Amino acid sequence: MHRRRGPNFTYVSGCVKYMIFVLNFIFWLFGGLLIGVGLYAFIDKWQATGLIKLDTVYDVMLNISLLIALLGGVVFIVSFAGCIGALRENTCLLKFYSLCLLILFLVEMGGAVCGFVFPRSLHGLLELSFTERVVHAYRDDPDLQNFIDFAQSDFHCCGLTSDGYMDWSKNEYFNCSSPSVERCGVPFSCCINATDISSGLVNIMCGYGVQNFPVAEASKRVWTSGCIEIVRSWAERNLYTIASAALGVALSQLFVIYLAKTLEGQIELQKARWQT
Repeated sequence: MHRRRGPNFTYVSGCVKYMIFVLNFIFWLFGGLLIGVGLYAFIDKWQATGLIKLDTVYDVMLNISLLIALLGGVVFIVSFAGCIGALRENTCLLKFYSLCLLILFLVEMGGAVCGFVFPRSLHGLLELSFTERVVHAYRDDPDLQNFIDFAQSDFHCCGLTSDGYMDWSKNEYFNCSSPSVERCGVPFSCCINATDISSGLVNIMCGYGVQNFPVAEASKRVWTSGCIEIVRSWAERNLYTIASAALGVALSQLFVIYLAKTLEGQIELQKARWQT
């Protein structure tokens, strides 16, 4: 015997509806914050340097402030669609929202698969091309320079590829044919002891002339391993932790997609009830 549904009955679950709304409202605010920070840094750098080069894809990839603003824009738009779609019970926005999450999930899975399937030689070519761009733009972009110095000092590395500290020979200021006083050197962030403990001052000259030394002698003054190798070694040591975190993120994305599709189906049922 079926219970008769009253006139106030609705197929739309308030729990599902407001769970999607609250979750996306938080991400919507976070996306707006990223846009604000990215645009502020982008404008500040433009006013300071007077020139921002965006001729190639590499120029965009290496412009950290612009990447933050673009990432914030994507998060803002997608979470706004999920937020308003759930609140207003709009199936078009919910379909757009779930489709964006599905595309993001497939891109993440594709990137993970390509990382295992592609031969190491291709990885090396991509790293070499990217390294040349990064090293060449080191002094041209203050944000990129600060990021590289932070990475090298915190990860105890120098350069990017397996060539390590010799990657800096590709920079116009640090190569040995440069008229600069920094020729044959590396940035101070590569130095093992860049800061004088007694005075607390950074010795920016600690990496001068290091490229003239063999690895054994250079290793006494600077970190000689590339940052990509250091990160790769760290990832291999913590493979299970990283895999667990990645699995958790993937399952969370699938769960949110399931909630969006569930709410979409409930809204369609409710519309069909109204029509009949």
